[in-house]
Amino acid sequence: MNKLYNLLTRWTWGRWLAFALLAGLLTFGVGACQKAAPKDPHDHEAASTYFTCPMHPQIMRDQPGKCPICSMDLMKATKQVAAAKPAPAVAPAAALTHYTCPMHPQISREQPGKCPICGMDLVKATKVAPAAKTSTGTAAPAPEVMLSVQQRQLANIRVAALGSGPGGAGSAVGSTVLTGTITANANQTRTVSSRVAGRVERLFVRQTGESIRAGAPLVSIYSEQLQAQQQEYLLSLAQQRAGSAGGNQYGRLVSSARQRLRLLGMTEGQLRTLAALGRPMASLTFYSPQAGLVQAVGVTEGQYVGEGAMLVSLTNLSSVWVEAQLYPEEVSGIEMGQSVQVQVAGLPDTPSGRVVFLSPALQANSKVTLLRVQLANAAGRLQPGMQANVRLPNRATTAQALTLPQDAVLRDSRGSYVWQQVDAAGRFRRLKVSTGTETDESVAITGGVEAGAQVVVSGAYLLESEYALYQGTDPMAGMDMKKPASAPKAPAMAPNMKM
Repeated sequence: MNKLYNLLTRWTWGRWLAFALLAGLLTFGVGACQKAAPKDPHDHEAASTYFTCPMHPQIMRDQPGKCPICSMDLMKATKQVAAAKPAPAVAPAAALTHYTCPMHPQISREQPGKCPICGMDLVKATKVAPAAKTSTGTAAPAPEVMLSVQQRQLANIRVAALGSGPGGAGSAVGSTVLTGTITANANQTRTVSSRVAGRVERLFVRQTGESIRAGAPLVSIYSEQLQAQQQEYLLSLAQQRAGSAGGNQYGRLVSSARQRLRLLGMTEGQLRTLAALGRPMASLTFYSPQAGLVQAVGVTEGQYVGEGAMLVSLTNLSSVWVEAQLYPEEVSGIEMGQSVQVQVAGLPDTPSGRVVFLSPALQANSKVTLLRVQLANAAGRLQPGMQANVRLPNRATTAQALTLPQDAVLRDSRGSYVWQQVDAAGRFRRLKVSTGTETDESVAITGGVEAGAQVVVSGAYLLESEYALYQGTDPMAGMDMKKPASAPKAPAMAPNMKM
């Protein structure tokens, strides 16, 4: 019994000792876990040192060496890795001031200095950082840019209210502009042709563009046919003067011969001269039937010409035509006799013309038709060959779209944009808009901005450049460069790199 009691006693004490040891280990583990909490990797900012190329900041290496692009020695740099903070529900926009290089916008510094790439002085820039997305995933507000009064004056930025009518940023009434060319009025163009076959004895007009008066001599032609007709006329005239029997019959012969000479181009003065001389004239001179400009000369001195050959072409430029091309869908808004405005390159005024012709068929091998406008040209300033623009007023529609000048709408691969002035302090917001019908001067805005908004109509390109400068885009983006397998993945740029 004593042995059994001793055995049970030792087994009980061993059991209690094991339970005590296990409880102590559990107590120690819980205390250690409470004292040694895991470290938060975002509790501090870490500084990392790397090696980069001055000309290609996207190259980053752990060890010194050569740039794989330009073979320059890599330089040591230190980058501050900022701790990530949990974003608020909505991040408000904040004005940020930094220093950047005009030639390398990826360089951004907190203090003024030199550009590490080209050595230019860094310039001060101010931007309004766009707010981050909300926690629910809604889109962030439109990006904004802030400019001082001096910057706005230097950039010649002008703002007008959208849809304010004449003089404003846009209106509901527009016009279609057609490109045309001034041509001679065919109704005032005359061609002088040879009525007999012969040789050109003398040419009084030798160059095109020469101004001549009505009745001025043009060409003298010697013709045997004309000599025979003159001789017949003189013979009939002599018999009539002789007063022989059958005077009435010779009178009819004189009238017939006189009419034939008149049809061959002889004037009444030339016929009187022929009767006074009593012998045929050696050559016949053709005179200008009207005043105008020489448009073409078809012969030279000594040349033999046939009957009907063109000698000289004349045109009167007291009125001219403007011929323009337009598409079939634009024809419906044009009427014959309609008054339109014509703007001629190099002339300050805008004369009014009248539509005199609208072709009912399309031109060969094209999808356009011809419009002809007649213009008065009493001063002679309009000359054939000059370029002109014909303005056709658009017909009013029930739902009229707001319009902006072409310079106010900017485009890229993602769409069309305009800049809106937010307040008088110089804040401008970039808005994406949808566009409609366009002309060479205006663009219809169908959505994205409300009527009455203050829209930039001059200087929008400079605002876009300022926005691109703030963004700091990577100049090497899009290039396919092979990097060594051991190299770490380089970021697009190192904005806080310190050389």
